[in-house]
Parts: sequence; C-alpha cells; structure tokens
Amino acid sequence: MIKLDTTYAHCETMPEYAGKVAEIHEMLVKKTGKGNDFLGWYDWPTTYDKTEYDLVKKLAGEIREKADVFIVCGIGGSYLGSRAAIEMVQGMFPQREIEILFVGNTFSAPYIVQLLEKIKDKSVVVNVISKSGTTTETAMAFRLLKQFLETKYGKEEARSRIIATTDKVRGTLKDFATKEGYATLSIPDDIGGRYSVLTSVGLLPIAVAGIDVDAILQGALDAANTFNHPDLATNTAYQYAVCRRIMEEKGYAAEMFVSYETQLTMLAEWWKQLFGESEGKEEKGLLPASVNFSTDLHSMGQFIQDGGKCLFETLFLVEKPMLDMVFPTDADDLDHMNYLAGKSLDEVNKKACLGTLEAHHDTGNVPNLILTVPDTSAYTFGYIAQFFFIACAMSVYL
Repeated sequence: MIKLDTTYAHCETMPEYAGKVAEIHEMLVKKTGKGNDFLGWYDWPTTYDKTEYDLVKKLAGEIREKADVFIVCGIGGSYLGSRAAIEMVQGMFPQREIEILFVGNTFSAPYIVQLLEKIKDKSVVVNVISKSGTTTETAMAFRLLKQFLETKYGKEEARSRIIATTDKVRGTLKDFATKEGYATLSIPDDIGGRYSVLTSVGLLPIAVAGIDVDAILQGALDAANTFNHPDLATNTAYQYAVCRRIMEEKGYAAEMFVSYETQLTMLAEWWKQLFGESEGKEEKGLLPASVNFSTDLHSMGQFIQDGGKCLFETLFLVEKPMLDMVFPTDADDLDHMNYLAGKSLDEVNKKACLGTLEAHHDTGNVPNLILTVPDTSAYTFGYIAQFFFIACAMSVYL
C-alpha cells in the first residue's frame, strides 16, 4: 500500500535498530511508555465509539441538507487533519453543493472580516472544535460566529446551527455547549489534537464534504493491522522512523516533506504539526518543513540543492493522480511547447520529480527518502494517517 525507497538516503545501518524497535513496539502495544495516557490513537480503528460515529454521519447528512456553508472553527489538530483529508481526496476545486471554510486558526482581521462578509447571505452551520474551549484564536472567532448566527437567525435557530466538538465532561466549551443546548461530539481523553483526525474532530467535516468516512476508517484499520508487529525488516512505518533517526544522527537538522500535487499542501501542514509537536521537546527532534514542487522549486530548489547541508528530503509521491489530461499539439507552436505534446500532465510532473531527485541527490548530495502511495482516495488517506501516527510514535521513542 505504502512503499518506502531508501536508495537515495543510504540508511545501511537500519538493521542495528531492530532490537530497540522491538522494545518500543511492545511499549506501544502495552501502552507502558512515557506519554502512555495519550496513546488512544494506537488501536482507535478498532475501539472507536460506534454510537458517536453513527451520530457523526447523521449530523453530516443534516448539515448538507440545510447549509450552503459549513464553517470549521478550530486551530492546529482541530482543523489541519480534516482540511488535509478534504483537499487530498477532493482536490482544490471540488464539485459539491456545500462550501467548507476554516476559521479560528488566526488573529488576522482581514481574513475573519472577509469570511463574515462572504457568508452573510448564505445558510451557515458552525462546528467549533476545542478540547478546552480556551484557545484564544478559536474562542474569539467562535464568539463572532455565534453573534453572527444569532443576529441572522435568532437565538433559537442559531442554537440548532452550532455543533461543539470538545471534552466529554469538562472544560469551558463543554460547559458553554451544555448551557446553550448545542449538539456536541466528544474528543477522547487519550487522544491529543494532532492525532485526532480519525475521531469526530476530523470525521464530521470530512463527512460533510461527502467523503466516504467508512473507507477512511477501513484504511486506518488496515494500516493498524499491517504495522502491528515488531519486525523492522518488513514494517515500513518503523523503517521510516528509523531512517529519520539515522538522518538526525548524521547531523541533519531538518526534514523537508516534498509533494508534487497541490492538493497535498495541507497534508504536509498536518504532517508538520504531527512530527513537530511530538518530537520538539527537550531540545531534541528534527525540524519538519515542507515544499510543494514544482512550484517551490522556483524559490527553494536552489537552497536545497546548493545551500547549507542541513536537511534531507522525504518525497511523498502518488502513483495515480486524481485527474489527468494530455497536453495538446498546436499547429503554430509559437510557444515552442510541442515537444511535450501527447504527454500527460502527470507524466511531465513525474519527469520533473525524477530530474529533481537526481539533481538534489547526485549533484547536491541531499539524502532523499521516497514514500509512494497508489492514489489520493479516502481509503489511502486513512491508511497514511495511521501510518504516520505509528511512525511518529516510534520515531519519538527512538
């Protein structure tokens, strides 16, 4: 399902980590290591709350029927995962009736004011997401949205257009939602925000977008089963984690996540939070950074190839794009582009990828790990989410 190629990264010492990996695997399974009270994600694909999951799908259907716009009000793990999934699966210009907007992730006045102006004549439903309810960006945006809804619909109708995803029993937002009578979904106590995309936090917005959440959870379950063993020789998630540690031990300070599809930009942002918050402690950890090629080749390519040798690259490649088309011939060829005529856009993209990989590695001496997935489907998103959860945990413990 997901393939790891270390040819361009020179991780020959990987087998030396087999014993340590086996020890950490046992800690993960038994949940005995440091931070074990936040390992609920590990077996979530089998232990998730089926009753709440049914409620998520029910609410998503109701929202699609009544709203033109669905607003996700949250920051960090409260929105990155769902946005990453929606863009990965549906692309940048999806053909759907409901528009999904994200707020509560910035103090930027122009962004917030323009959003409120944009939705003034729309039918709006808001999902506010915060475990505590005290995250300032989210709390400020939610107050503005609440007042907007109450002015537009009246207090009673506004109440029916707000869903709070928060702690099951405590916290400012939980108390607020109970007092106001909002519909609520819960954030599990043992799952941190950056690991929460497969919970109600991520699944409600994803389901509202019309994406098959059953397929996402099936992908996550299959990944959980595939990587639930300590054999480093065959466990791709653990191999990726070990390669990251090898790169750090070689003196590289940063990992550059490289994608060649625009719709994977937010996946990279989600990945950055997952690894950055998990590893960035006690003056340790790799700096997670990202670029989207070929766009960023024209700004960052020079530094990556010829600049300071502080980073390695992790290429995240897709075998089959969501859509493709053939580049046409032009009789006059005034732009001198007929040399590409008859080739698909994806073929050109992959040629650019190969050329860049070889230039960065062969000329620039930049190590490259290559992760390849078959497509950008809902199933694949669920699979890679669980893959990265497992790889990140192993990487941190290593």
